[in-house]
Amino acid sequence: MDVMMIRRRGLLGIAVALSVARPGAAQDFPARPIRLIVPYPPGGATDITARLLAQELLASLGQSVAVENRGGGASVTGTQAVAVAAADGHTLGVVDTAFAVNPGLLRSRLPYDTRRDFTFISLLVTSPLALVVPAAAPWRTVAELVQAAKASPGQLAFGSAGNGTAIHMAGEQFRQAAGFTYVHVPYRGGGPMITDLISGRIQLAFGTIPATAEHVRGGRLRALAVTGTAASPLLQGVPSMAEAGLPQVDAALMNGLIGPAGLSPAVTERLAAAARAALEVPATRSRLSELGFDVIGSTPAAFRDRMLAEIAQWERVIAAGGIEAD
Repeated sequence: MDVMMIRRRGLLGIAVALSVARPGAAQDFPARPIRLIVPYPPGGATDITARLLAQELLASLGQSVAVENRGGGASVTGTQAVAVAAADGHTLGVVDTAFAVNPGLLRSRLPYDTRRDFTFISLLVTSPLALVVPAAAPWRTVAELVQAAKASPGQLAFGSAGNGTAIHMAGEQFRQAAGFTYVHVPYRGGGPMITDLISGRIQLAFGTIPATAEHVRGGRLRALAVTGTAASPLLQGVPSMAEAGLPQVDAALMNGLIGPAGLSPAVTERLAAAARAALEVPATRSRLSELGFDVIGSTPAAFRDRMLAEIAQWERVIAAGGIEAD
């Protein structure tokens, strides 16, 4: 055997050894339990999605997944914990619409670059929002509401679950698309907002489908439309915003799976496949549908494209509306 052959075989052996030993290599992953960070307190929609996902990932990954709630800072505290974690796939996060809104709302105050400091693994679920008014209100269509708002500029009170939330963004998107003005009344969460909407203290709001459907069926609220292009099975007979003539009003709740930047493509793909498998479990899919979510389970590339488009969209809406962080 000549020297060149020995050298080639030696180099090949080194290359194979390095590929096996490389941190984050798919065949070695996961090597220990996974942390799944939720940037909110327990009990909300994002937390529920994360826990449903976590309990099913064991079957695909062979390691347990522990949900860790790190609320605060408009979801920034928990999301930053993902950004600074080791890029080995053992620390992940489930984020929501605020992940896409914060770059426009907080701008230089963000401690990370949303576009560059994360690995986008999978868009898990999305859910439209419902435009609702008090049952006693005279408006029965989006067109009637817009006409009334234009006739009395700045007189209608729009309620949101807080400045910069998905519900606030939906209202601002609606206002800009239809060309009217309102008074924004931010609340600390959706519950107080719905209470004041039912009583007539505010005149319009967007809400999550589960939070509004019960009140619509009970005759306390009237739903005029749902965001996006498709109607919701939980609000029978309520048109989409596209059907109401405003297809650009497409704000939605969304949950996605992220990791720190630098996660290897092989580990990223394995995690995305595991997430898709978890979402296909019938009990999980059924529970998410009850919460008004559409199950997606996207590829990493599709999730990245969607989030970059969402970030750009909300930057435009926030700039046009002159919206400032609290």
